Amino acid sequence: MNQGTPHIVLAGGGTAGHVNPLLAVAGAIRDIEPTAQVTVIGTAVGLEKDLVPEAGYELDTIEKVPFPRRPNLYMLRFPAKWKRETAKVRSILETRHADVVAGFGGYASAPVYATAHKMGIPIAIHEQNARAGMANKLGARWADFIGTVYEGTGLKPRADVERVGLPLRPAIASLTKRIGDDRAAVRRESAAQLGVDPNRPLVLVTGGSLGAQSLNRAIASSAADLLAHAQIIHLTGRGKISEVRELVTASAGADVLTGIGPESAGQGDYHTAEYLERIDLAFACADLVICRAGAGSVSELAALGLPAIYVPLPIGNGEQRFNAEPVVNAGGGLLVADKDLTPQWVHEHVPDLLADHERLAEFGRKAWEYGIRNAAEIMARHVLQLAEPSK
Repeated sequence: MNQGTPHIVLAGGGTAGHVNPLLAVAGAIRDIEPTAQVTVIGTAVGLEKDLVPEAGYELDTIEKVPFPRRPNLYMLRFPAKWKRETAKVRSILETRHADVVAGFGGYASAPVYATAHKMGIPIAIHEQNARAGMANKLGARWADFIGTVYEGTGLKPRADVERVGLPLRPAIASLTKRIGDDRAAVRRESAAQLGVDPNRPLVLVTGGSLGAQSLNRAIASSAADLLAHAQIIHLTGRGKISEVRELVTASAGADVLTGIGPESAGQGDYHTAEYLERIDLAFACADLVICRAGAGSVSELAALGLPAIYVPLPIGNGEQRFNAEPVVNAGGGLLVADKDLTPQWVHEHVPDLLADHERLAEFGRKAWEYGIRNAAEIMARHVLQLAEPSK
């Protein structure tokens, strides 16, 4: 430890899924130990280049060093690139007088893990996915602590692994506390800002910032069925709102369509937008969420106690299905394959679910029981403990 002040270097980035947990833990470290010096190692091309400085932390950048996955020219260049970036990491860790590094996956993490190990600096890892990525699989060989969102991530650690949950974004962390105090009051306040009826059931549909075409088509084509039971907020994703509005019009008529915001109150029950910056407001009003199964989405919905129908993205090794299965197995929602989510499936399952208030409530209770709401604090305390001299 540097004269009683912990110097902590966090590593990771690329996507919001890596950056948001990193920043949540950074904030928790500052809350617990205000004197701590916290800096971040990331890349100059990931979301961290903007989000980290905006959050008030210094960012040291290195180049992406993805591991070669097949024989090609990059495989020949990889050793020199790895050597160059790990040397840069060593210089950063020496300059920052790092007492501990904590990695969150992504391209920037692997060279940080390897260099910290060689320098004898304690390592903490957070793995948010049900199936760990390559960087964290490498770091797990040397880590002194590993926190996960799921059991059985495929890591082969030298240290104990603890399910700590996902460090939540500030807006979501705040919402979990507020709904724990008075969910009905939070719903009324949020409904007013969105222009929806706080007394009518609400279904939130989202496929992420880019949207999900199969999900969009199945739900929009079922507008008449769904509107008989609930109002809808449908976040279509960029460039996909026109098709959704056309399908809704064909199913239920153009007069049901409206936007999102106070000015849309009373104009229609099918609210559409490409994206909603304050999605926490929609979460506060939702009785059911229909969405993809990214690790962040699943963890946030469970932490909020929201029933969900998860439709995993059908690519890769089925990682999103593994994300959703634990909370679904715990009774917190339903899982449907992308190929099975058709207008017919929606017609046969969703209206009955919306009409069964006790079943929806039970899904919510089970999701809340499975969810973890203090992951950032838990992870921060482990990182600070590793920074102690005795460690």
